[in-house]
Amino acid sequence: MNANPTVYDVAERSGVSIATVSRVYRSPDSVRAATRERVLAAANELGYVPSGSARGLASRSTGVLGLCFPDYSDPDAVGAEDDDAAMLYSDQIIRGMERAARRHGYALLIAASLEGGPENLVAQVAGRVDGFAVMARTVPTEELEAISRRRPVVMLAGPRAQDPSLDHLDHVEVANEDGQYELTRHLVRDHGLRRLAYVGLLDDSPDVEARFRGFRRACLEAGVEPAAEPALRMPMMTRAEGARAAGLLCEGGGDRPEAFVFANDQMAVGALQALEGLGLRVPDDVVVTGFDGIPLSRLVRPALTTVRQPMVRMGEEAVDLLVRRLSGRPPEEPVSLVLPVGVVRRASCGCDEPQGRPTTA
Repeated sequence: MNANPTVYDVAERSGVSIATVSRVYRSPDSVRAATRERVLAAANELGYVPSGSARGLASRSTGVLGLCFPDYSDPDAVGAEDDDAAMLYSDQIIRGMERAARRHGYALLIAASLEGGPENLVAQVAGRVDGFAVMARTVPTEELEAISRRRPVVMLAGPRAQDPSLDHLDHVEVANEDGQYELTRHLVRDHGLRRLAYVGLLDDSPDVEARFRGFRRACLEAGVEPAAEPALRMPMMTRAEGARAAGLLCEGGGDRPEAFVFANDQMAVGALQALEGLGLRVPDDVVVTGFDGIPLSRLVRPALTTVRQPMVRMGEEAVDLLVRRLSGRPPEEPVSLVLPVGVVRRASCGCDEPQGRPTTA
């Protein structure tokens, strides 16, 4: 059986013409009920996913754009009380892609899973979309190269230079290093902090490493000698790991850092909760900062100082690039966009800015 069943497979299984299958999905009332049910039953058995439009069946276009990303949602964020925690980094990108896709007349197909590996993600979208955006390092390079020969692909996040073999793809990222540099400089210059601990990721994440470079650059410029490596590298960037990191950094009492600089907001929020349980006050006893600017960052107490990246805009830009490639009048050269970020100063670093006004990095 074909792993990606087509309209031809449905027609053969149900014993009708391709035109009849097209009419079942385009104008079902024009097909006799018995025939319609037979076609739909065959499609269901085969796992066929229709294009949803007569234009798609005729032109091999689906009218659908795809997004592939690993599901790094926090396993600890469950239950009604954690609804806000669900609005994570990827959710904001999806929001932007959906908004832009509707504007251009496309639907959006999302493939997000940790199970089955990145190849499973590709299997869920390849052949069913006109083009798709892929989070950096989600799909093996050889898979992307093969797919990009058939349809446009836009890379999201991660520096282009990380994988030169993908230079021919359009790319959207944010100014990770500059954002972390500006935030760290604020902590050192405006708050006089000298003992700062950066908490990163055990995995080799280009974005997280770029943020660490910005952290080190700001420290060096201020005469603060930073460690060659992050103070801690956690296996996942979740609230649970942030809470665990806070506990580890607080061991030893007098040697506790003055500020915990987390690579994302989820870990920072987990740290805030853990520090409260340890009887430590933020920011009086220790400063905590994050990165991303997810909605939860402004809802926790104290509100989290962070670097806000334009996640919704990233999704919108990805769709705009895909549509330009599909229009038949694409740019001749690959497009590489680096979107600006902004430092949002809030109570967790000692700033009294309730509105969290961002300063652009």
